[in-house]
Amino acid sequence: MKKRYLVLSDGTVYEGEAFGADAESVGELVFTTGMEGYTETLTDPSYYGQIVLQTFPLIGNYGIMTEDFEGKSCVKGYVVRECCEHPSNFRCEMTLDCFLKQNGIPGICGLDTRAITKKLREQGVMNALICDSIPDSTDDIKAYAIKGAIESVTCKVRHVYPAENEKKYSVALIDYGAKKNIIRKLMSHGCEVTVFPCNSHAEEILSGGFDGVMLSNGPGDPADDKFQTEQIAKLFGRLPIFGICLGHQLTALSQGGKTVKLKYGHRGTNQPAKDIKTGRLYITSQNHGYAVVTGSVPNGTERYINANDATVEGIDYPDSNAFTVQFHPEACSGPHDTDFLFDRFCDMMGGAK
Repeated sequence: MKKRYLVLSDGTVYEGEAFGADAESVGELVFTTGMEGYTETLTDPSYYGQIVLQTFPLIGNYGIMTEDFEGKSCVKGYVVRECCEHPSNFRCEMTLDCFLKQNGIPGICGLDTRAITKKLREQGVMNALICDSIPDSTDDIKAYAIKGAIESVTCKVRHVYPAENEKKYSVALIDYGAKKNIIRKLMSHGCEVTVFPCNSHAEEILSGGFDGVMLSNGPGDPADDKFQTEQIAKLFGRLPIFGICLGHQLTALSQGGKTVKLKYGHRGTNQPAKDIKTGRLYITSQNHGYAVVTGSVPNGTERYINANDATVEGIDYPDSNAFTVQFHPEACSGPHDTDFLFDRFCDMMGGAK
């Protein structure tokens, strides 16, 4: 295997081996702590513009299965300690290396991912370049910024997914980079799901006869999405609303809240979220670099907090038939601790009817 380099914006260089696409790529370097679910990670639109580092050392050991894709792969690069060349799984359709090549994503392996993770935890996320030759300057790396994120990952036209078995509710899902399992979960709860592009107007949704609105996950800085925030404000109080991840942040902004970029974010399948109301702790899947500022939403009641750093994980809006969470209750491949939130949303729509 030929040499490949990971160059950070502060000039630090890590030498490894090349796999995946024969290309160079610059992006925001982030780490995720999941021990499995790398297929879902690689196809999660929320990673748009980012180079993903896996903290678990062996990746690719069960191969790649297209049935498990959450969306189109939007990552800018992939960093692992060891890439498995010979996966063992009866469902395997291709190797990790083959998947990255097909999607034009450069990978680098054989470097000390633990040391890189410790650096990001201490100094915060930073831009990085995956390359085959070390550049003379880091100016281009430092200048990189994620722009037009949700516009790049949203669907282009609206489309409808039928409910499984009996149709009970009709849901409008605004796609900021929605993971497919959100749609699957709604369908399994008897919801017919109409997916709208992120540039859809609130009036179009309000005139559609829907029972509720789902606001999806997605990439980028929520403060950049001013049009989407304005549309949520128009929908607020008119229909039951359930927001996940970016949908949670945009809802808070629409109600006068504030968001802040975290030092290194929450990415993985083992983030503890505490229900303030009951005291119960849930293990959740998360993927975000921004958070709602504590106490910044005047008409919202903070319901969940992160047990590690006390950041806001969920907000209830009891007077407006809405609630939002920062974590992923639809998480695939898991955990499924908070799957009950889809029941709560359906009950809310039933009560509104």
